[in-house]
Amino acid sequence: MEEIKIKKYSKKEISWILYDCGNSAYSMAITTALLPVYFSMFSKGGGMDLGYFNSIASLIIAILAPILGTIADYHGYKKKFFTFFFLVGFLSTGFLALVPFGNIFLLVLLFILSAVGFSGSNIFYDALLVDVTDDERMNKVSTSGFAYGYIASVIPFAISLAVVYALGMSNPLGYRIGFIITALWWMVLSLPIIKNVDQIYGVEREKNPIKKSFSRLFKTLKEIRKHKIVFTFLIAYFLYIDGVDTIIKMVVPYSEAILGGDSLNTFTLLAILLIIQIIAFPCAILYGNFADKYGTRKMITVAIITYLISVIFAYNISNIYHIFILGALVGSCQGGIQALSRSYFAKIIPKENSNEFFGFYNIFGKFAAILGPMIMAIITDLTGNARYSILGIVPLFLLGLIIFLSLPKIENKSF
Repeated sequence: MEEIKIKKYSKKEISWILYDCGNSAYSMAITTALLPVYFSMFSKGGGMDLGYFNSIASLIIAILAPILGTIADYHGYKKKFFTFFFLVGFLSTGFLALVPFGNIFLLVLLFILSAVGFSGSNIFYDALLVDVTDDERMNKVSTSGFAYGYIASVIPFAISLAVVYALGMSNPLGYRIGFIITALWWMVLSLPIIKNVDQIYGVEREKNPIKKSFSRLFKTLKEIRKHKIVFTFLIAYFLYIDGVDTIIKMVVPYSEAILGGDSLNTFTLLAILLIIQIIAFPCAILYGNFADKYGTRKMITVAIITYLISVIFAYNISNIYHIFILGALVGSCQGGIQALSRSYFAKIIPKENSNEFFGFYNIFGKFAAILGPMIMAIITDLTGNARYSILGIVPLFLLGLIIFLSLPKIENKSF
């Protein structure tokens, strides 16, 4: 075990981690910061309308994920699918800079394509984890991907933000340059995985692969309950990751509703984002190290409990300083729970069917992102008080935790 702990990263592991560093720039700039502000310049309805188009992209991927994953399980297909979706995402992100100002239809179309490319490539990127490392190192490699991805995304975002400030917050050119910087960063850090990582595990190719893939997919749907640990984990994951995604997406709107929009200017929101990113970097690594020492199952449990504490704390916020504390709490476990969920799942699935199973993993993650925000909106409408809405997330974490704790302890595999 000591040799495993001190073993350096292999070329394949480094190449895999670097892709997380590249695509995290997209999450920071396009999903969270630059594009929403730029979109609000186009849309009279403001940046909130972007949520509808984000949901469309998520729905497309949720439908395609298990189908594409099943096909990609054939030897030689996984990397091809990964590369195709990466190219769709990278090119669409770059082309955002060429959209004539005011052409909201083209902007939305390219945004949806970029989001589909980003999410689609991540399905096969996650599935490649079984091809770049072994079970003993999955926690370390998976958490390193999230950790270095968080900290690396700050670099292109900071450069882009400096350009935007220099040219003026209302000048579209600054945002367009930011889109190009993001796309180029993503592209450069994707080259190592394309060059150095190949599919190892898979099933043998057959005649009529698409038809046979659908047959395998329906068979898996019927028999997935036989994979008791996998099925139970997916139910638990659906619930607690819904809570995680809801907090990530709703912390700013919730904070504005509680404290008032005037209390949260652009600089404050940026500071919160940076706190989450910076804190998430070392904490994700720590979660990986602790998981190897105490078990993945225990550390995922710790993360869920931390989120429960965060929700209770969020209910009691009363000033801007509380928002920074909330950001620190979320940042401390955000990377850990995402990375360890990925590595835990990679360990319990059949490696030769990793794409197929990660397709279901991503389906549960995508559809989960719809439930939490809807719960918060309904509670706010019914009570007229946004503060009560955050309590609607508590059952998601509690039920997820209870189901997750029902999973058996598996010896000698860092569970």
